Amino acid sequence: MNAPGRDREDLAAFVLRLRSERIADTRLIEAVEAVPRRLFVPKDVPNAYGDHSLPIDCGETMPSALKAVRLVDALRLEAGHRVLEVGTGSGYVTALLSRLARKVVSMERYRRLIEAAESRLKLAGGPAATIVREDGREGYPQMAPFDRIIVHAAYEAVPRRFLEQLVPHGIAICAVGPGDGAQNLVRLTKVGSRFEREDIGTVRYQPLAFGTAAML
Repeated sequence: MNAPGRDREDLAAFVLRLRSERIADTRLIEAVEAVPRRLFVPKDVPNAYGDHSLPIDCGETMPSALKAVRLVDALRLEAGHRVLEVGTGSGYVTALLSRLARKVVSMERYRRLIEAAESRLKLAGGPAATIVREDGREGYPQMAPFDRIIVHAAYEAVPRRFLEQLVPHGIAICAVGPGDGAQNLVRLTKVGSRFEREDIGTVRYQPLAFGTAAML
């Protein structure tokens, strides 16, 4: 594992990069500085804030630090928001969300990832998030409505089931496109009984899986 001094230097350089990328949300920058990303990345990674997506347990991956922060920035979070996250993964994005919103519910289909994320979140400090063992395909109507929904997976078409789980003018972010190629990362804003769609990038996400994992 890298020395704490190296991690502090890498974090300082990363924060400067965020500002050069026009990510100017003061609260988000403070969350990045407060959450030690080293807790969430594999131990042999030299720079926790590097540009590459990283493998984690159960055959999953976690986004690079920059992609993770861009995702959170795109949600346009406010302190009173309730957020649903589908795909806890390592828990890094969950940790950022929990420092910016009033309530975070995160859904994950792998028990092993849930246990690891809960441990990391506790070590990272900050407000707690609720992690639920479900695939998240249908959202989480039991705790709806949400102000924001973020899904770390791809749908073949816009998931209209989220309409009824969002407050008016609520925002959902997910990938839309084929599971075997590039997809559009979209920001969907609820306006009445429809979504206004804005394409905000290109990604390659795995399709949202069915069910919880029986063995992991």
